[in-house]
Amino acid sequence: MFHKEGAQSILLGTVITAIVLLLSDKFIDTYWILKSIQIATLLLLIIILQFFRNPKRNYILDDNQILSPVDGKVVVIEEVYEGEYFKEKRIQVSIFMSPLNVHVTRYGLSGLVKFSKYHPGKFLVAWHPKASEENERTTIVIENKTFGEVLYRQIAGALARRIVNYAKEGMQVVQGEDAGFIKFGSRVDVFLPLGTPINVVLNQKAIGGKTIIATKLNE
Repeated sequence: MFHKEGAQSILLGTVITAIVLLLSDKFIDTYWILKSIQIATLLLLIIILQFFRNPKRNYILDDNQILSPVDGKVVVIEEVYEGEYFKEKRIQVSIFMSPLNVHVTRYGLSGLVKFSKYHPGKFLVAWHPKASEENERTTIVIENKTFGEVLYRQIAGALARRIVNYAKEGMQVVQGEDAGFIKFGSRVDVFLPLGTPINVVLNQKAIGGKTIIATKLNE
């Protein structure tokens, strides 16, 4: 299953692959050159297909859990000052996606979208400390009945050149459903209320829509 954001790229890649295979077979006589070109072209198509894959994830809706919004590796768990929306300290959990990861963004929790804003910016490597504030990014805040307001930020990396965000202010969103897409290497930051129990550790592999990154606030 492939994500709808990849339809144009997949179609273009398929057409180009077909053309290259046909023309190379017709005009190139040297066997090793012919096969090298054909194999390289097919590999590029396979890379495009794997990048836009959108595996089906089975999940149970649970307002006492926050799921990872993306596939990747947990690279930050720390208390920080969030200055765009909350203007106070929050727990930041950051997940880095390599070009090999699934790049679908999923809603980590259900609730009402209170804030959604796109910011143009730089394309620093996604793990750079200033990427969260200086790179192209979108900031989304969802109000949930258990956790209150939770902010997540899609951040473009050095290779990413397009962020797709489906969240609009006033929308009711459902945990686990598609929230957008980031093309080619990027990061997602999640900002949680202080005191939220965190269920992941640094360098842990996270699976979007499956890995529980936080649980119900302490009473």
